[in-house]
Amino acid sequence: MADAPQQQQVQLRIDESKMATTYSNTIRTSTTHDEIVLDFGMNIPMQMPDQPPMVIFNVGSRVIMNWAGAKRLAISLGQVIRQYEERNGEIQIQHQQQAQQPPAAE
Repeated sequence: MADAPQQQQVQLRIDESKMATTYSNTIRTSTTHDEIVLDFGMNIPMQMPDQPPMVIFNVGSRVIMNWAGAKRLAISLGQVIRQYEERNGEIQIQHQQQAQQPPAAE
């Protein structure tokens, strides 16, 4: 019988010297057949005199991934969010339109 091949451990070194850290409160996604494009940025509410309210989406970072990488990201985020909610309770998501509307009068 042949011996089973030995597994070799690979050392992982993370280089963060060129990393930039930014904050994002929203994301826009678009897709192609081969890739998914993730634009991270800030929704900035603007109120100008005599103008309807508007929100400006200021894109700060764009990440382009293939579909396999995007699926791994989705799985990883799902696991982290599930763990967070188990410790802290369900994260409530309000849609922007609902958050801006005044409560209905009774």
